[in-house]
Amino acid sequence: MLEEQVRDRLNWAGNYEYAARRIVVPASLAELQQTVAGARQVGVLGSRHSFNGIADSAGTLVSLEALPPGIDLDTDARTVTVGAAVRYGILAEHLQRRGFALHNLASLPHISVGGAIATATHGSGNGNGNLATAVVGLELVTADGEVRTVRKGDSDFEGLVVGLGALGVVHRVTLRVEPAFNVRQDVFTGVAWDAVLADFDAAMSAAYSVSLFTDWTEGSIGQAWLKSRMDDARGVPEVFYGGTPADRALHPVPGVAADHCTRQLGVPGPWSDRLAHFRLAFTPSNGDELQSEYLVGRKHAVAAIQAVRALAPKITPLLLVSEVRSMAADGLWLSSNYHRDGIGLHFTWKPQQAAVEAVLPDIEAALAPFSARPHWGKLFTTGAAALAPLYPRFDDFKALAGRMDPEGKFRNPFLDRTVFGTA
Repeated sequence: MLEEQVRDRLNWAGNYEYAARRIVVPASLAELQQTVAGARQVGVLGSRHSFNGIADSAGTLVSLEALPPGIDLDTDARTVTVGAAVRYGILAEHLQRRGFALHNLASLPHISVGGAIATATHGSGNGNGNLATAVVGLELVTADGEVRTVRKGDSDFEGLVVGLGALGVVHRVTLRVEPAFNVRQDVFTGVAWDAVLADFDAAMSAAYSVSLFTDWTEGSIGQAWLKSRMDDARGVPEVFYGGTPADRALHPVPGVAADHCTRQLGVPGPWSDRLAHFRLAFTPSNGDELQSEYLVGRKHAVAAIQAVRALAPKITPLLLVSEVRSMAADGLWLSSNYHRDGIGLHFTWKPQQAAVEAVLPDIEAALAPFSARPHWGKLFTTGAAALAPLYPRFDDFKALAGRMDPEGKFRNPFLDRTVFGTA
């Protein structure tokens, strides 16, 4: 079992340094159980793509990267069971080779399956739930070092999936799969905000996945990315709300080369190489960025977008780019889309943390009338008292954590501030 004492203590963006005394890398399930059982406090380190302390611990951090990936496809049940540390891009390539697919991918294929699920990370598409909605089974190591397996339909399953790392160490996940499909990606520029807002539901339904990239300042949206399934009868529009197809591949951030982006210009290809925005073979940036995201009910989409546009003078100078996406409702207790279809208002910030943190309360206040839920893995300032009313099963989740981890082994300052209300 490997142990890292001082090196590699930063997250991907370099804005957060883990406080854990040690980082342990078990090579087997038995070693993982031994580590968890023997630790006073323990957390799980994924692909380090969170921008806050959700994955930290005051004691031991466990990295699952040395555990066997164990990608097991059950073609009859149409499920795949995979190690939680496996990157989505690796899993996607494996499934594509076998003729199967996941229903969606996030922007980055570099993120781990376990970390993305635990924080309700999502892709886009009016009919697509977040990545955690594909989960049909979990295997986790509980606070006493025992292994617990849960399946969809079991008691508390909907509370365990988006677990924020507070319930145990999820080391294997079973996901629903479907037959592989092909996708084309078309980018439109010069899309008019007013036209989109006048017909928002139709605009976000124009393809299997729709993303709007903007800096909030102009009357036009910078770019609209449409990912269309080739088996979809809707086809691809020749124009999109005043926008025209780009004549070259584009990066979401203006002025950045598109080399690291997935294939565009309407060229069909496998879902595994189109649904994410960036290619697995490349790191999409040097990590020198910060991220925040707030999710609101789709019925409030237009008003929420207008509220953010009104803050453009404060927001835009700190931005690299913003993205607007949509996703379907689900029943996972701490999912940002629990019982409501929603949109995500995503902010990719310049690496100016103090300035960004100073403007976040303004954004949160502007979106408060729409019951905005922050993405658990990104920067936000909202505490447990304000978050609790936004999640009808919030108290049930806290009670579940109390039963599964009565001594608070998996708690940390982030969870104390945002969930348990003790910080």
